[in-house]
Amino acid sequence: MRLKGRVAIVTGAGNGIGAAVARRFAAEGASVLVAEVNEETGHAVADETGGLFLRTDVGDKAQVLAMVDTAVREWGHIDILVNNAWAAGNVGRVEDKTDEMLARGLGLGFYGPFWAMQAVFPHMRDRGWGRVVNMCSLNGVNAHMGTLEYNAAKEALRTLTRTAAREWAPTGVVVNAICPGAKSAAFRSMMSRHPELEAKTSGMNPMGRVGDPDHDIAPVALFLAGEDARYVTGNTVFVDGGAHINGVAWAPDLP
Repeated sequence: MRLKGRVAIVTGAGNGIGAAVARRFAAEGASVLVAEVNEETGHAVADETGGLFLRTDVGDKAQVLAMVDTAVREWGHIDILVNNAWAAGNVGRVEDKTDEMLARGLGLGFYGPFWAMQAVFPHMRDRGWGRVVNMCSLNGVNAHMGTLEYNAAKEALRTLTRTAAREWAPTGVVVNAICPGAKSAAFRSMMSRHPELEAKTSGMNPMGRVGDPDHDIAPVALFLAGEDARYVTGNTVFVDGGAHINGVAWAPDLP
């Protein structure tokens, strides 16, 4: 019960890594707000974890602020924020990307977490304790092909992570990022369109497999969300079986 009495918001918690994190946090005693745009999967995870579901599009500032207000109104405070939400984008070359694609990607992957962090910070600061875990990506670190808006948003989020960590360090609020290598919703969406990559991706991983959200990623999120991470801030933790060490030859067949 390492999170007993804690209140957590997990965005994109209806599937993949977000659902795994919500389950692990609930098992460790946290009250979890499942912030998810898909009502069916969001309700299912909330029912499974005994948490509260709120339909949330993190690309909409009003909905992000309502998400934080709902958690505080329901439980009286907020201790943990996990920014995980993403929606599958369009795979294509840089020259074919549109302003709308970039704006949507940055809205989901950067502005949504930014708004949420701004909203939770006063509550965490006033209690002298807080944990923010931002799910970033090897896509940005390694500049994977075809996913410019995702790469850009996730690297912007890593910059936000480090900057907030530096500024908030004296307050008891720590901020860290995870770059996961796992069979997330985004990974499955990409593999459905480029099945030739899945076997190659596993084969190139030093551990010979793509990670499992429940058993490989959620435990690290739990550490960063708990008391043991009190002196850990501004870091990017690569939870990827070593895939970041030499990079991954991610080369989908783009027309």
